Amino acid sequence: MELLSVIRRWRHRDDLSIREISRRSGLSRNTVRKYLRADRLEPQFLVPDRPSKLDPYADKLSAM
Repeated sequence: MELLSVIRRWRHRDDLSIREISRRSGLSRNTVRKYLRADRLEPQFLVPDRPSKLDPYADKLSAM
């Protein structure tokens, strides 16, 4: 995610405040602060496995 590298660049190289970074990126100040404190390079979002509503009809649809 390149947004995280842009946030870090604005903070460390351009010496922008968290409020200004929040304005430029459209993220909340808490999110910007969390990204700056994170040890990982990219935030990871967990997507739960959900069954599809079309699963009962999958065989019929693939036959078509």
